[in-house]
Amino acid sequence: MYPQLQLDNQLCFRLYTAARLVTNSYAPYFKEHGITYLQYLVLMILWENDNQFVRVITEKLHLETNTVTPLLQRMEKQGLIVRQRGTADSRQRIVSLTREGKQLEERIKEVPNCLAREIVANGMTVEELQTMAPLLDKIIQVLSKNIVSER
Repeated sequence: MYPQLQLDNQLCFRLYTAARLVTNSYAPYFKEHGITYLQYLVLMILWENDNQFVRVITEKLHLETNTVTPLLQRMEKQGLIVRQRGTADSRQRIVSLTREGKQLEERIKEVPNCLAREIVANGMTVEELQTMAPLLDKIIQVLSKNIVSER
């Protein structure tokens, strides 16, 4: 057995597992508001800057349009967003929050703190959490460049 092929030696497996567990930990908080984790990510983008092109949302989420479009369609049916044709280019879609989408921000604002408290209460320090963000950002930055250059 090659050590580099052992599951416990894989950074990618650790990242995958951590992402899956974090997403699953968020699920109960989002379920009571009728949204999914991916919908939450879209909402955060729009809460920060409303009226975004679909292209901007896909870039920020590092997802393809064919993944984001059905997500946005469901959100529109839920009354959280509206999609409109761009004025300069009718092929582009602009995504905007509805009143319901805007009001959800207030109701869900404590969710990140709930998860952080849960992690800290179970053995990780605030400093360790704060140290992780820039390291993960670096991995994302490096790998995003590689993926973009392959297209």
